[in-house]
Amino acid sequence: MKGEVELARVRYDAATGLVPVVAQDAETGDVLMLAYADREALKRTLATGYAWYYSRSRRAYWRKGETSGNVQRVVEVRVDCDGDAVLYRVVPEGPACHTGEQVCFYRRLVPDGVSSEASKEGGLNPEGAAVRAEEGDAPAASDASGDVPGNVAWDESALARLWGVIDSRYRERPDGSYTTYLFTHGAERMGKKIGEEAVEVALAGLKAERDATAKAEVASESADLLYHLLVLWRHVGVQPSEVWQVLEKRA
Repeated sequence: MKGEVELARVRYDAATGLVPVVAQDAETGDVLMLAYADREALKRTLATGYAWYYSRSRRAYWRKGETSGNVQRVVEVRVDCDGDAVLYRVVPEGPACHTGEQVCFYRRLVPDGVSSEASKEGGLNPEGAAVRAEEGDAPAASDASGDVPGNVAWDESALARLWGVIDSRYRERPDGSYTTYLFTHGAERMGKKIGEEAVEVALAGLKAERDATAKAEVASESADLLYHLLVLWRHVGVQPSEVWQVLEKRA
């Protein structure tokens, strides 16, 4: 490779602010996956040595493998000749694909109407579905239709599981974790993020008021807000049960 290129030379899409990122196995040369990043995601990758991306569906940053454990340790970050595509050369620790396959490009494209056993159906296994939901590798089911199925019940255990992950990050402080980053920077940074996310929820609500198909955006932004709230609670020592007690009194 000839020379080095500064981060400022990367050309992001004018409309989205994102650049496509290809992850490649540094040892085998296998192409693992394609995702997207913005300047902040690239900065986190260079700073932590782990692959960070930006989810277009959830509009949130995510570190590959933060929940599943299938992290990608970054050996080198390259940019193409035009500066509008990035390559992560990584050492993967586990499958790259949310289906459990080692790489995302595991299906062979064939002409319409042609059946081939070599072309896999590509369904999700239970573990793959969980990884997708936790890491933001792909849109959740509600993202595609803009609505949430009416038979989905309120599940308090989802918040309990999230609290468990946040508590674990607070105690263990693993390198490369965004939650660790928040704990390190304290209440000021957390408060700023909560303010930003609250504004996003409000704007999404205005949009959904005019367009019913935008309800999924309200759900997505609300999830981001709840996450940052829980991180702040853990940082200052407030238990969720204390908040529930206040809500119960007000109810």
